[in-house]
Amino acid sequence: MKRSLYKMKRIKKLGTTMIATIIAMGIFSLPVSAHVTVKPATSDVSSWETYTIKVPVEKNMATTKVTLKIPSGVEFQQYEPVPGWKVEEQKDAAGKVKTVIWEATGEGILPGQFQRFTFVAKNPDKEQQIAWNAYQQYKDGEIVEWTGDEKAEKPHSLTTIAKGTSLTGEHGEVSSVEKNEGTSNMQTIAIVLSILAIVSSVGTCIFVVRRKK
Repeated sequence: MKRSLYKMKRIKKLGTTMIATIIAMGIFSLPVSAHVTVKPATSDVSSWETYTIKVPVEKNMATTKVTLKIPSGVEFQQYEPVPGWKVEEQKDAAGKVKTVIWEATGEGILPGQFQRFTFVAKNPDKEQQIAWNAYQQYKDGEIVEWTGDEKAEKPHSLTTIAKGTSLTGEHGEVSSVEKNEGTSNMQTIAIVLSILAIVSSVGTCIFVVRRKK
């Protein structure tokens, strides 16, 4: 009897450990949201794309200015106004926008908040990967440079320009592909957990039946 109870406890412990491991794997596989990012991550060659830069606050202090460098080959067209922010476009000698600066006219982005800034730009006419270098300035004057490669502590966002990969329509509307990324990850975790629960239940039933025999 004691031996049977010991086996039952081992089965339950194993099942609990497996479920905890799957949850941990699912959580840590989700994209990091604390970084300054520019989306979408993929877009079509020569298309007019609606891009969104998302700026979270990592310090216990407000972000008051965001500077974005426009990658070579990208043609900045227009931006969506955001209440409480003024926008400055810095152009080169040819009149092309090379830098866009969003500066708060009020409190800025407070701790625990994030802000999205949306703009429209035309993609390069060749397949390539473009890097979005961004600079986040806090109220105390500190500037965080999001300019490193993808393995760096402060990476810049990358967008892959390739034929047939745009997430937006010809008028710039965002498709459901990007919107559903987070939902898809959570649904996958839920499915895996359900399968594990079923397997664990079947295993327990088999053990009970065998013990009765």
